[in-house]
Amino acid sequence: MIDSKFYCANTTCLPFINIITLNIKNCQFACLSQSPCKAATFHRSTSNCELFDNILNQNENMLTDVDVTSMNVISGTQFPSELTTTSTSMTSYLSATPPTTTESSSTSTTPSSSSSTSAATTTTACNVFLNQTTYAVGFQPISVAVADVNNDNKPDIVVANRNSNTVSVLLNVGSGTFNAQTTYTVGTQPYSVTVVDVNNDNKPDIIVANSGANNIGVLFNAGSGTFNAQIVYTVGSSPYSVAVVDVNGDNKSDIIISNFGSSTVGVLLNAGNGTFNAQTTYAVGSNPNSIAVVDVNSDNKPDIIVSNYYSNNVGVLLNAGSGTFHAQTTYSVGTRPYSVAVVDVNSDNKPDIIVANSGSNTTGVLLNAGNGTFSAQTSYPAGNFPWSVAVVDVNSDSKPDIIVTNSNSNDIDVLLNAGNGTFNTQIVYTVGSSPSSVAVVDVNNDNKPDIIVAESSSVAVLLHC
Repeated sequence: MIDSKFYCANTTCLPFINIITLNIKNCQFACLSQSPCKAATFHRSTSNCELFDNILNQNENMLTDVDVTSMNVISGTQFPSELTTTSTSMTSYLSATPPTTTESSSTSTTPSSSSSTSAATTTTACNVFLNQTTYAVGFQPISVAVADVNNDNKPDIVVANRNSNTVSVLLNVGSGTFNAQTTYTVGTQPYSVTVVDVNNDNKPDIIVANSGANNIGVLFNAGSGTFNAQIVYTVGSSPYSVAVVDVNGDNKSDIIISNFGSSTVGVLLNAGNGTFNAQTTYAVGSNPNSIAVVDVNSDNKPDIIVSNYYSNNVGVLLNAGSGTFHAQTTYSVGTRPYSVAVVDVNSDNKPDIIVANSGSNTTGVLLNAGNGTFSAQTSYPAGNFPWSVAVVDVNSDSKPDIIVTNSNSNDIDVLLNAGNGTFNTQIVYTVGSSPSSVAVVDVNNDNKPDIIVAESSSVAVLLHC
């Protein structure tokens, strides 16, 4: 029904989800892949796709709108996701979308589905994330990690609450739902958190960067998902990002920290039993605020990759052995790089660099050229102030995709991998206020990765359909 929208005289017609799609076909595929969807409208000027679960056979109740194409499910028939179905025409205006399990606050999201077309056969697969479910945490949650902390084979959520001076632990109770938080006091302004077993007792511990206290806190796992009080280690000024990786090959996890105020990275080698030596520092660019620790030159020694916020570059510090590092080699990126991830995105067995450029509103991809050197970045448009980046295959095509939080536009971008290390235009999911850190992990054991994001006063979970 071109140039028409639903009037719904006898039906309350509010979409249960709003999404941004590239075109009418993608709106159609989003609806076809989900059982609740009965109809959809696609707004051409905004690319907004509205999905309805309470409209059927409303053709007699239409209003003229030259910007809109409306679509009904034919005869109420719903095509299930991830099945091959036969239709008479690819141009039929059909639609359907995902069931929403929204608690607390729900907001709009943006789906995408992959499809292949051959004559009269259409295959659709669901690449949609459902409306967010939010859970209360402390004030200004700024970093999120997801790990099974109580050994029940269900990933739990750990959040650093910057202005509450706490970390929150939300235990997974099954089906991707979580208990209310348990909080633990840490240092002033915790800015980054990770969860790794540092004392070899097979229980993941919490490591937090306390940016206002200039120290690192280590909270040992006491069992059953509870944690002891933090033990602190002094580091540089304003530690902003923490990673925990064995960098000297002794089978003990070491701490690597970016000291934002000192313009250094610090390495604290594990001395055994989860205790750590004083940091060794390495000069990097101006105000490093994100680090990743990955072997980028295939020598079986993890290297340090850091985003240098005010230098507008990323630095690569190759591991020289025994937990020491060479001086950084820098690569220009966009303005104000805020977050970095290192993952092989083009299937050449060489890890690539992905960076969120908060000042230029882009996501940058630097392909590994071999021996730990990198090509110039290719940039992709993002939302307003891209803050955090994760790289995970979200559509089961064995190609890692990019997920980015946009703090000032209150949304998340998903850039599906198009192959050879290139990416499609972002799909946008609206979330809560000021999304910062993002993790992408299967939290409901359906073998599909879900999105977990820290917002201004909550943590949100967007389950994969």
